[in-house]
Amino acid sequence: MRIGVLTGGGDCPGLNAVIRAVVRKGVEVHGHEFVGFRNGWQGPIEGKTKPLGLEQVEDILTRGGTILGSSRTNPYKIDGGVDKIKAVLADQGVDALIAIGGEDTLGVARRLTEDGVGVVGVPKTIDNDLGATDYTFGFDTAVHIATEAIDRLHTTAESHHRALVVEVMGRHAGWIALHSGMAGGANVILVPERPFSVDKVVAWVQRRFEKEYAPIIVVAEGAMPEGGAEVLKTGEKDEFGHVRLGGIGTWLAEEIAERTGKESRAVVLGHVQRGGTPTAYDRVLATRFGLHAVDAVHEGDFGVMVALRGTEIVRVKLAEATDELKTVPIERYSEAEVLFG
Repeated sequence: MRIGVLTGGGDCPGLNAVIRAVVRKGVEVHGHEFVGFRNGWQGPIEGKTKPLGLEQVEDILTRGGTILGSSRTNPYKIDGGVDKIKAVLADQGVDALIAIGGEDTLGVARRLTEDGVGVVGVPKTIDNDLGATDYTFGFDTAVHIATEAIDRLHTTAESHHRALVVEVMGRHAGWIALHSGMAGGANVILVPERPFSVDKVVAWVQRRFEKEYAPIIVVAEGAMPEGGAEVLKTGEKDEFGHVRLGGIGTWLAEEIAERTGKESRAVVLGHVQRGGTPTAYDRVLATRFGLHAVDAVHEGDFGVMVALRGTEIVRVKLAEATDELKTVPIERYSEAEVLFG
């Protein structure tokens, strides 16, 4: 069997670990052949390929990013996109695809399966917001990076007696903010799932200053004040209809400074959360996903995504995995709220 592999959406620590596991088990255990498609769904649309054998995956386990490249290309937004994919797969002699990506990439994988293309999905997102799996690889690395940044910011905040607002990724789900905020001892954590009261945030900040400590506020990029709206960097949308968020941290820092009279600064971690070497946890999870994904292809079990349930890797329907986002439950947020102020 000849199998195509692609990575779509935002880059993520652990992608290369998946690719390595897929190829090594696929070649050494099942005797399959692989071809890499470049830059997400753009690859099978335009016929952009990369050799993908044992030599190409030999030393990529610890590398961040993806050796295949990525994009946010949506074949269903391109005239004749699906037909082009089918033609390229036939021309390349590709029998099935392994698509590694998040909600958008796997949404395309689901539709392609319905349109007669054999696809197996692997969940990838630092936001940890994909349904049907307990965790996605990349999340642990992102939380680790954000937590280390918060740890460092505590000392500079204390030295200058200022409030620091740390903006982390999280468009619709606040998992990174919640976990890094709790791990880093933040005094306030703000997530997209619950609109926040600026008055409450200011009260928590003032209480912290009254104790002669400097407050740290962690805010997800998609968090919104009560009665407000998301803060956008631009009004442009990608091929999946997503606008580019960013700026809530700066806006909130200015509000805090104006209302308290205290110095306040914003720190936007941005894409640093996506980059660099994956943690050991993410390397192991990504590797296990890859091993099980190639087994699914070998067995002809298409239209599924590999998922983590407890400590086991299982298969779930792509429709189930992409049906709805996994957001932070209110009860989980309430646990952290006890520590605010």
